[in-house]
Amino acid sequence: MRKNKVDLILFISILTISIFGLIMIASASSIWAEYKFNDPLKFVKNQGLFFLVGIFLMIVISRIDYKIYYKKSNFLLGTCLLLLLLVLIPGIGKIRNGSRSWFGVGSFGIQPSEFAKLGLIIFTSKYLCNNEKNLKDLKKGVLPILGITLLIFGLILLQPDFGTGIILVISVIGLLFIGGVDFKFFLRLGMLGVIGIVILILIAPYRLERILSFLNPWQDPLGSGFQIIQSLYAIGPGGIFGFGFGNSRQKHFYLPEPQTDFIFSIISEEFGFLGVLIVTSLFLTIIVTGFQIAYKSKDLFGKYLSFGIIFQIAFQAILNLMVVVGLIPVTGVTLPFLSYGGSSLLITLCSMGIVLNISRRER
Repeated sequence: MRKNKVDLILFISILTISIFGLIMIASASSIWAEYKFNDPLKFVKNQGLFFLVGIFLMIVISRIDYKIYYKKSNFLLGTCLLLLLLVLIPGIGKIRNGSRSWFGVGSFGIQPSEFAKLGLIIFTSKYLCNNEKNLKDLKKGVLPILGITLLIFGLILLQPDFGTGIILVISVIGLLFIGGVDFKFFLRLGMLGVIGIVILILIAPYRLERILSFLNPWQDPLGSGFQIIQSLYAIGPGGIFGFGFGNSRQKHFYLPEPQTDFIFSIISEEFGFLGVLIVTSLFLTIIVTGFQIAYKSKDLFGKYLSFGIIFQIAFQAILNLMVVVGLIPVTGVTLPFLSYGGSSLLITLCSMGIVLNISRRER
């Protein structure tokens, strides 16, 4: 099957933003990598390996009929649940940055919660196909899939990884909305969500500190407000063209690990408004073409699956960008395609391979 214009635009956009991510990781991480490992290219070498494997898998997956995931969805979700349980066991799961959310050896790590995000999207897409008539009935149609979602959310929260859990839950809610669930249900769900967030804050007071630091980061500029302040210091002076590649000031031990959550701040500092425009344009191209593929899909499973994947990437990107400009509290969510993180990049590229295959199969 020949690629059409949509496939080509989507593929080039994915490749471009991923390569740009590698370039920015090389710059953003160089100081920290030199300090920690005596090798300024340590992080970009690791990410480069995942990039090569991810691009290869994306091309392979784009040629595998996506309907196989319909048949294997239960197995995929069960495997994700097992991995989420195993990672919580001391000695099996590795602790990084205060979260027991990794399997790994040395500097290489795999984060099972990233696999769970895709696994749940596949399972939910199949569930919506099989229960289309029951979606008007909350008990029969909605509560079962919400129960599974909250189970996975709870396991991720135990790591703890609140940001990834929120992305996972909102993605499923987005699919339910597209599936035709009554809008009143989402209003009630929103009220329950607010109550849940209050309970989570009471359980773990550090979350309240993050919220207060977001409202007034200068109240504790060397503590809870440090990251947001340093991020704004990176974004503000960038101007139109920035300070130039490699000339970031904030990566010099001001922004903690700038190659992950706050890589967009470094992009803004080094490339200015032009860099912001390039990144947002690439994201918009990926999101718009992805939604076009979902809209045009005649197969209901393919429609839900492509929408869920693109919506998840879009929501995660928006969440990260809102954090780095100080619109919401720090969540620990990375920027898709750009931030350092092998698992995230690998799963994102594999997910886009599925979307490309859905577009091909429609022809």
